[in-house]
Amino acid sequence: MFTPMSEGGFSSTHSLLSNAAGVAGNILAFVLFVSPIPTFRRIVRNRSTEEFSGLPYIYALLNCFICLWYGMPIVSTGIILIATVNSVGAVFQLVYIIIFIIYADRRRKLKMAGLLLGVLSVFAIIIFVSIRVFEPPNRKLFVGYLSVFSLISMFASPLFIINLVIRTKSIEYMPFYLSLATFFMSLAFFAYGLLKEDTFVSVPNGIGAILGIIQLVLYFYYSRSYVESSRQPMLDSYA
Repeated sequence: MFTPMSEGGFSSTHSLLSNAAGVAGNILAFVLFVSPIPTFRRIVRNRSTEEFSGLPYIYALLNCFICLWYGMPIVSTGIILIATVNSVGAVFQLVYIIIFIIYADRRRKLKMAGLLLGVLSVFAIIIFVSIRVFEPPNRKLFVGYLSVFSLISMFASPLFIINLVIRTKSIEYMPFYLSLATFFMSLAFFAYGLLKEDTFVSVPNGIGAILGIIQLVLYFYYSRSYVESSRQPMLDSYA
């Protein structure tokens, strides 16, 4: 039989664990947000976007906006750490997009500016519809389904990398530490969603964690052959 004190202790522990998972997810997400910095240093240094694509940052910005809105108290209560991580992510993506627009050629500059305007317009429409059309219970469902769809669409990138690794049997295009950080971030937010009993958070991040495991397994499976192939030219040169 649980006493009020024991129930209070359980609640306190549960809250501590959920907050710890959320904070860990925020920290690991920050690692991912800063990972494109070397790319943009190169863009600024060369004063050109070269062959880099700005589309991933457009998609990431829209995803951050939708998930940020989902985490706000006006939509969902008790998951403010979802709002914090995505607000930071949105700032990073905006900075990356602005830098890209500054150094892109005229055609790509206009395209990226148009896409940025489109993202801002879509986000404004989502806010307007969710507030004016839906009351709080249904508002969470509306924005929640949008956030899940947005997060799942972001899985196209790891799926592409997984396919590339299997097809080329090479880990050249799959940085280990980036894959590891992605896995742990997804795992942290999966735990956060479970502890908060929010399937809109736990389900997509659970899928992300599974994809992260697949990436890590592939990395270790193909890493030996990649090392051996990279050593072969050196061995040939000494033959």
